[in-house]
Amino acid sequence: MLAQLIRLTLENRFLVIIGTLLMAGAGINAAVHLPIDAVPDMTNVQVTVITSAGSLSPVEVERYVTQPVEVTMGGLPRVEELRSISRFGISVVTIVFREGTDIYRARQLVAERISQAASLIPSGYGTPELGPLTTALGEILQFEVRGEKYSPTQLRTMLEWDVAPRLREVPGVTEINTHGGYYKAWEIQPDPELLNSYSLTFEEVFAALERNNVSAGGGYVVHHGEQRFLRGQALVSGLEDLEQIVIRREPAGTPVLVRDVALVREAPLTRQGAVTRDARGEAVTGLVMMLIGENSREVVGRVKERLTEIQSTMPDGVQLEITYDRSALIGRTLKTVVKNLIEGGTLVIAVLLIMLGSLRAGLITALAIPLSMLFATSLMQTFGVTASLMSLGA
Repeated sequence: MLAQLIRLTLENRFLVIIGTLLMAGAGINAAVHLPIDAVPDMTNVQVTVITSAGSLSPVEVERYVTQPVEVTMGGLPRVEELRSISRFGISVVTIVFREGTDIYRARQLVAERISQAASLIPSGYGTPELGPLTTALGEILQFEVRGEKYSPTQLRTMLEWDVAPRLREVPGVTEINTHGGYYKAWEIQPDPELLNSYSLTFEEVFAALERNNVSAGGGYVVHHGEQRFLRGQALVSGLEDLEQIVIRREPAGTPVLVRDVALVREAPLTRQGAVTRDARGEAVTGLVMMLIGENSREVVGRVKERLTEIQSTMPDGVQLEITYDRSALIGRTLKTVVKNLIEGGTLVIAVLLIMLGSLRAGLITALAIPLSMLFATSLMQTFGVTASLMSLGA
């Protein structure tokens, strides 16, 4: 059998050379486009359901939010494990599917039951939603929003409304997690004694705030052949607008305003944890999460380009400083892999030349090393295997 194979290759040298060149070309193309990372992503197929539960304690979150979601997700096909975490103001339920399940199919199955889970959660306790399409190794870049003249609240506002939305537009980015600083909010603190003096309840204050923070359309009127649209705007745009909201009118016509019974001020939302850096105190950072299956090196490059564009639009004194860059680690990993391959290949070729005693025979035999590597890269691209220290055996 082996003799026939050797004779067949010798009789068809031209076809063998063409086949070898095609295989090498396909391997080179696969090596150029193959996703490269420092370590392989061993995360199983899982979908997370996240519910923001306001200011509920972990006990209430577990009872009123996590448990209904778990009960609803039970019985899904190809599910291996169901686990959850209930913390202050947040519930995270993780549904693990069998290996080989398509992640998008798994997310579709979970999404079909989210509405049922939401109906079991009491009103006002949060709405469950799918977590981002990423893994634990999806953290590819972290940056800090710095500005000596700006408060942590102002920096957090810039990150939430100016930086993060534009980074989410980058291909391969699925989420921007923000940490540190304070989330800007307007706080109304009713005084129980003043409410009692005006015979008002908290429900009346809440209802007045809802009624006076809306926008409505009124159709249009035709004037001189033109359509002029009617709009009713009552959206709150500042603290003064909140203070001027009328809760009710007294029999004599005197309005009772929010400022008459409550303190209106700007205050941060309740938060968990903080970020510090280099003993400078409070810091505001953003963490870029990569979409599953993307090439982290290419995504990092695109994110850096977008950060450069955003930097030119930021206020004076505000800097976007990168604190963690996955591409640097990937570069060192790639350098290690290339170094090991060159050293190993050179040693094998030298041994072959010495043992065979023929330059021609040694080179022909040594060609099996790069050709095997190129063929392996083609298979890695076909089966979705990421190039890393482990997969390349460096």
